[in-house]
Amino acid sequence: MRLLAFLLALLCAALPAAADEPARLAPQLLDAIVKLRSHVPSDARTAPYLGTEREGSGVLIDADGLIVTIGYLVTEAMAVEIVANNGHATPATIIGFDSESGLGLVRAVGHLEARPIPLGSAADATVKQPVLVASFGGIEGAQPAIVAARRPFAGYWEYLLDGAIFTAPPHHEWGGAALLSAEGRLLGIGSLALADVVHGEQPVPGNMFVPIDRLKPVLADLLSSGRPSGPSRPWLGINAQEKEGRLVVTRVSPEGPAERAGIVRGDVVRTIAGRPVNELSELWQRLWGEGPAGTEVTLGISHGGAEPRAVTVKTIDRYKYLKLDTTY
Repeated sequence: MRLLAFLLALLCAALPAAADEPARLAPQLLDAIVKLRSHVPSDARTAPYLGTEREGSGVLIDADGLIVTIGYLVTEAMAVEIVANNGHATPATIIGFDSESGLGLVRAVGHLEARPIPLGSAADATVKQPVLVASFGGIEGAQPAIVAARRPFAGYWEYLLDGAIFTAPPHHEWGGAALLSAEGRLLGIGSLALADVVHGEQPVPGNMFVPIDRLKPVLADLLSSGRPSGPSRPWLGINAQEKEGRLVVTRVSPEGPAERAGIVRGDVVRTIAGRPVNELSELWQRLWGEGPAGTEVTLGISHGGAEPRAVTVKTIDRYKYLKLDTTY
């Protein structure tokens, strides 16, 4: 609690306000972190594993109601509602989603009684640095933490994040939560809870945050067209995990490129374009290095101890697979 009080005191000092209101400064800052509820159609591609009713946090970053959150909360949503810490609810429109970083943007339709939180730099999130992890709920949703590690993170869903921020101890409302510096700046957006954020003999549970720096280069594109400009990465439509030194397919997206090519759950990916792959990060980097979405990629696949076989997959743009017509 003393660390929490210390961090909140620093946050207070970072906020401009009337001299006779010092006690309200920290709550005012945390009022910019709101609850986000999204409603997703039952036939959405992501509904079977992300659900149709999703809830997490979002962070107000400008005076016109622009809110940054983690993208999986709003992907394929048909309606989004913002709930302020005072209980006031207002609808929001979905502005955009960056599949590469995993960040999403919405804009509140009604006015929010909160000061926007300024964007910081993930360069300030150095290992052992004290930070504040804050979800919706004001001070009750704020928890002191330290930056436990900085390293790349490879996700099973065709995702690779350079410079991910790992914090400890874990915050249990991590989705869309704010990672705040002692100066009151936004360093990252909460993505995951992990059983081990520090590699070592003893597991250290914590959270993974997407650095806010990943928003800055694509912000203008998201505001104008809902997605980053330029060629899209090739997408296979698989989930894969590293198991006993092998890359095992754990899920195949229905009607996706991999399913159409005959890849099934339990297949093991041995090679891509004739080159061996042993780690998730290697698999995704090699895949994206083959060319833009639409490129044909040849995978070496084995199953159940059988000899590897060559499977050619015609990749697609993931945005075209998702049902985004109701969002942007």
